[in-house]
Amino acid sequence: MDARLDYFGNPVGGKFMKTIISAGRALVDSPLPVATQELVRMRASQINGCAVCLDIHTKEAAAAGESAVRINLVAAWREATVFTEAERAALELTEQACRMADGGSVTDEAWSNAAKHYDEDQLAALVAVIALINAFNRVNAIVQNPAGDYRVGQIA
Repeated sequence: MDARLDYFGNPVGGKFMKTIISAGRALVDSPLPVATQELVRMRASQINGCAVCLDIHTKEAAAAGESAVRINLVAAWREATVFTEAERAALELTEQACRMADGGSVTDEAWSNAAKHYDEDQLAALVAVIALINAFNRVNAIVQNPAGDYRVGQIA
């Protein structure tokens, strides 16, 4: 399978991708736990049908020590017992944010629940992670970047 467009190789697309990758680096030192960031990235990528982002973030999460059980159960987090209440709140916020185009919204209840578990800096980081992964998901899904050959640390 070939991508519709070599987005990184295109001068305009490459410049855009470098810019949003740089924006993502601001989250590395954020107070939002890395595990939560990767869970959010995986769940958003599942919802948005972005195989290449799933490839990247499942491998990065595993390399960071995330268990195979938790990685495999992200799609069914509501029924799984392996996620903390804070992670559940982040995943709920992620799902609602990703589905806004379907006529939904981020409810006050979901926001309040997240705010019970995260301080303002962590909430700011959580919103940024959700927004950024949605941007990556959209680009990769539109150009149909193929998945499977990502190597841990390749983007760093």
